[in-house]
Amino acid sequence: MAESGTQRTYRAPCPGCGAPVEFKSAQSTHAVCPYCQSTVVRSGEVLTRVGKMAEVFDDHSPLQLMASGRIVLDGKDLPFTLIGRLQYKGDAGTWTEWNAFLEDGSTATLGEDNGAYVFTRPAAAGRELPAAEQFRVGMTTAVAGKPYSVAANVQALLISAQGELPKLPPLGHPFSMVELRSADGEVLSIDYGSTPPEVDRGRAVQLDDLKLQGLKDASAKDETGRQFNCPNCGAPVPVKLGSTKSLTCPSCHSLIDLSSGLGAELRHAVQDEPVNPLIPLGQTGQLEGVHWQVVGFQHRMGVEPGDDEHFGWDEYLLYHQKRGFAFLVDATDGWSLVRPTTGAPQMTGGGQSATYLGTTYRLSSQYDAETTYVAGEFYWPVERGQKSANRDFASSTGRGLLSMEQTPREITWSSGSKIDSAVVAQAFKLGGQQDMFKREDAAPLASATSLGCGTIIVIAIVLIILLLLMSNCSGSSGGGYRSSGGSFGGYSSGGGHK
Repeated sequence: MAESGTQRTYRAPCPGCGAPVEFKSAQSTHAVCPYCQSTVVRSGEVLTRVGKMAEVFDDHSPLQLMASGRIVLDGKDLPFTLIGRLQYKGDAGTWTEWNAFLEDGSTATLGEDNGAYVFTRPAAAGRELPAAEQFRVGMTTAVAGKPYSVAANVQALLISAQGELPKLPPLGHPFSMVELRSADGEVLSIDYGSTPPEVDRGRAVQLDDLKLQGLKDASAKDETGRQFNCPNCGAPVPVKLGSTKSLTCPSCHSLIDLSSGLGAELRHAVQDEPVNPLIPLGQTGQLEGVHWQVVGFQHRMGVEPGDDEHFGWDEYLLYHQKRGFAFLVDATDGWSLVRPTTGAPQMTGGGQSATYLGTTYRLSSQYDAETTYVAGEFYWPVERGQKSANRDFASSTGRGLLSMEQTPREITWSSGSKIDSAVVAQAFKLGGQQDMFKREDAAPLASATSLGCGTIIVIAIVLIILLLLMSNCSGSSGGGYRSSGGSFGGYSSGGGHK
């Protein structure tokens, strides 16, 4: 039956079990019965059963069906309710698209990808879209007259669905999804699972800004309900996060792939010579006003093209229930905190500079990176030996950081800033080991002002004498001094964000 009012709601018995199936949005064509998991199609006043849907896997998102919130779109503050969700699996992980029903009767999508959120609405392409394979990662294209960079081109497949849905790709059938990003932070996704391809446009959002109600209490897993035996040594391995795709055995340090689920055959790789993180896994700390927990650690090595000198750095994967993931990077030239960006910075001058959100960054290094050791949990299937091509940029102040990391299927940009080593040590309650956190940036800039004039003059005289002596040395062959490690890796995103 249909109900009158501000919005029309359609309700009819499920063809599979007879339980009521409700459609709140007139734009919804499919629904999944909450009782028998039957997939039903609405045609006028008739519901037809077309199959059975796989049960939604528990990704321990803070979101759930019927959670409600508010968002400002085109200057209007609109209430919305989450009435359905689609769970996808791609080349490097899983993500969820929530069907949001707005008060004006339209629908939108709240995309959830490992703690990052993007709110999008259907958009017109403005032209006939080319085949998915013509979108090369890294290229620039225009849609409706606006330039975008191709950030990802992946094969995706629907693995589960729930609730009321405006679309329903065939379960388990792969199709292409292309993601474009603009310099001002706009995201445009092209879904080739339908003909013609569907286009959605939107921006990144924070859950706190959506004023959400009806959220789950927590997103952490009950460790007793999610653990398995290590395929290498047999020791129990607990899984703390629902989004985990890779983790290491706490006993033998083997790296285990969970991308196929706990019920599948678990692939693993033995890691020799374990690296001990300076900040222990599980440690919590507050940085930039956010309480983070260290859930993963990886050691990476880099080498500049044409050079045989390698350099290393460490990356700590940090997690917060509503803020998602961030990376705390420990490099020889200092500590930094970075997050993957939503927008695509624009490179100019042949890649010598990049502009993002009005700030210009200069190229500081370009190198090839490789993961050599991992520990803890990760939201993408990390492997030893994973490689990427990286570029690091720095702002004019030297504290603002921007990084591009490219693989054949994806480009990930990250932005952030340097953090004083003492701040990192205090944040994670390791002040007693503060000396171990000191890096090349340890000396404050203001320390020079405390030197007396006499001391400065003596230093200047010594430097002049040294320069004169060096200029008279006959053995100098013109080989310039090079800092070992170049950029020392800096602050890459740690892999794909899907």
